[in-house]
Amino acid sequence: MTQSMHVRVVPMTGDHLNEVAELERICFSTPWSRNMLAEELENDCSAFLVALDDGDRVVGYAGIQVILDEGYIANIAVRPECRRNGIAQKLLRVFVDFAQAHQLAFLTLEVRASNTPAILLYGKNGFRSVGRRKNYYDFPKEDAIIMTRTFADPAAENAAGQLG
Repeated sequence: MTQSMHVRVVPMTGDHLNEVAELERICFSTPWSRNMLAEELENDCSAFLVALDDGDRVVGYAGIQVILDEGYIANIAVRPECRRNGIAQKLLRVFVDFAQAHQLAFLTLEVRASNTPAILLYGKNGFRSVGRRKNYYDFPKEDAIIMTRTFADPAAENAAGQLG
């Protein structure tokens, strides 16, 4: 059973870039650079969030790109010593709520095939495995599981309900 660590989820700003870049280096074998992260702040299709602890330290972050009615979750990362405290769940919940509020057709992401905790988290949040990208990751070489959560189109649901 996971505990819950008190965090605030806020939009990422330039003030968070150094800590988020450090988190990338800690969590990923092919991390995004500080410059890549800074470019996402200028990208109108992207939204990046940080989870801050009571001392305003970045303990997690997540990013999404939205193109038309499609959401692509780029990254979700939590400091190793802060994992299993509900932080990734809180970050993911913001994206799921956003997708529902903005009537996105789906959210999708890739996850390492060996990353069982993340796969379980996504599954618990309605994501389903829809495919595999062979050798998607390097260091070590590994497949990615493509996981997607679809959202019903309210207009289509209403029309279907009226037909039956």
